[in-house]
Amino acid sequence: MIDSISLELMLIGLFGVGSQWLAWRFRLPAIVVMSIVGLLAGPLLGIIDPEKSFGDLYHPIVSIAVAIILFEGSLNLDFKEVRGLGRPVFRIVTWGALVSWILGSLTAHYIAGLSWAVAFVIGGIFIVTGPTVILPLLRQSKLKPRPAKILKWEGIIVDPFGALLAVFAFEIIVFFTGDEKDLTALLFFFLASILAVLIGIISGKGIGWMFEAGYIPEFLKSPTVFIAVVACFTIAEEVADETGLLAVTAMGMVLANMDISSIKDMRHFKENISILLVSTIFVMLTASLSVDTLIDVFNLRIIGYVLLMLFLVRPLSIFLSTIGTDLSIREKILVGWIAPRGIVALTVASYFASILFEKGFEDAAIVTSLTFALVFFTVCAHGFTMSWLAKKLNLSAEGQPGTLLVGSNSFSVALANIFRELDIPTIITDSSWEKLLKARKAGVPFHYGEILSEQTEYRLDMTPYDYLISSAEFDSYNTLVCTTFIPTFGRNNVFQVDIDSSTGENVDNMVKTIGGRTLFSSEISLEELIYRVEGGCVFRKTTITDHYSYDQYLAGRDEHTVQLFVLKRSKQLEFFANDTEINVESGDIVVSLTPPSKEYNKIQAKLDSIRNN
Repeated sequence: MIDSISLELMLIGLFGVGSQWLAWRFRLPAIVVMSIVGLLAGPLLGIIDPEKSFGDLYHPIVSIAVAIILFEGSLNLDFKEVRGLGRPVFRIVTWGALVSWILGSLTAHYIAGLSWAVAFVIGGIFIVTGPTVILPLLRQSKLKPRPAKILKWEGIIVDPFGALLAVFAFEIIVFFTGDEKDLTALLFFFLASILAVLIGIISGKGIGWMFEAGYIPEFLKSPTVFIAVVACFTIAEEVADETGLLAVTAMGMVLANMDISSIKDMRHFKENISILLVSTIFVMLTASLSVDTLIDVFNLRIIGYVLLMLFLVRPLSIFLSTIGTDLSIREKILVGWIAPRGIVALTVASYFASILFEKGFEDAAIVTSLTFALVFFTVCAHGFTMSWLAKKLNLSAEGQPGTLLVGSNSFSVALANIFRELDIPTIITDSSWEKLLKARKAGVPFHYGEILSEQTEYRLDMTPYDYLISSAEFDSYNTLVCTTFIPTFGRNNVFQVDIDSSTGENVDNMVKTIGGRTLFSSEISLEELIYRVEGGCVFRKTTITDHYSYDQYLAGRDEHTVQLFVLKRSKQLEFFANDTEINVESGDIVVSLTPPSKEYNKIQAKLDSIRNN
């Protein structure tokens, strides 16, 4: 094992972020990769042992990290997003959680062999699906908006309540099994939970008020919120253990629903912090497991418990709790199958395992093994089957990567038409109904509204689109649109078309960190593209083959041809930009804007060939 704490910290970060990259590169569930890497680095190879190395700091580090992760998730709990989903979500997070707790506790007692006391404590913990797991899976799986929102809200809302339910069960057990039955301690915990919610609400309102009043400068907003989350969590925890998660969730929900313009900027910052924390903390937790814990995972009682939780407890709790709602049977099947457990379950279960064991419940010794088995098997089972099942149930929005076009004009409408011919999902959005006339006449899908409006997030489903092209009439507007959506689509997938300085608002010395990549060529302006389309230029699709190479295509093209994009054999799109060189291979389709004379000559040559034959 490594003796240097600095080196161990570096390796934890490297393993965590490296796992995320591997998961992205090979399209695997990130939690699965992190679990395997953590097990290899910890109990299997003995490279690191964070719990031993960090000592007393280990549990506070993990607890604060989980609080920040949960706060980041609760920042997405804008009530506008669940309009039309209120009843199913309410049922699932109340009656569904209750049914899951009771059935899970019964299964833990009769199948895993745990005492009633321990069974009801971990039964409460295991109602948690958790945003640390479900949100990354939703990003990768591309579900349709309705089931995706239900799973996201369930994961975030139930997350703190699972820990609280376990604490309530623990306090009741201590009360009934203790020599002195003191109602004061039980009443204190209930009051402390109410106080934790108040702390979260006051913290959220206070931070929101300071932001709106301008008492905090822009550069200090994210650090201020970061420290406020830690303070909110710590104060609640000092009052009563396990109430900190409830406090930070309340704080995040308050901020999310205050309509503060800075919240979106904080969401991006918190999301980046959350990804880093999820990566490192999950590696720390799995690396800290012992070999004995891993061996216990293969106990027949534990395996039987996991299987019943997967195939009986979860589906039954969803089906029973959603009776009378408008969820379809397909949505119930998908939601009833997807319930991966994550960091919160593993962290809280480890905490209670030690506390229960100290209280004399010897069967609590297998709780950590039981928890890890459930976490690992649910993450693997749901991570690898979520996309497949969604496609089978026709609840998947995944398909060929689509393109969102901002600004309606002759060129963007013609470009949208060529996308449709290639079966590429596309939509044009514009705030002018008059400018959308061309798109409406051409039968191109469109969205009428301001793309930068907050309401667009709720009215326009962006799931099918992986690329954004802004081709409005002002450079400054295109730059603002691209900068806004870089966190959503990624810098490499956001483009803008240059504007001719003589007619538009050309921004020559644009800072490189803002705006999108210049599409096609900086020498070709939007006005020139519109002029060519309206002048009769045509979109031409050229398939590169072994007998007709890309070099031959380049040699034979007209000098006025504008190369637009390449549709790869893998169905990915690669756009010709001023900072990109595309490797075009056999089987790829090159799409270009070609002068009509060139197209006419090709047609004439084909006709002459037919006549000669």
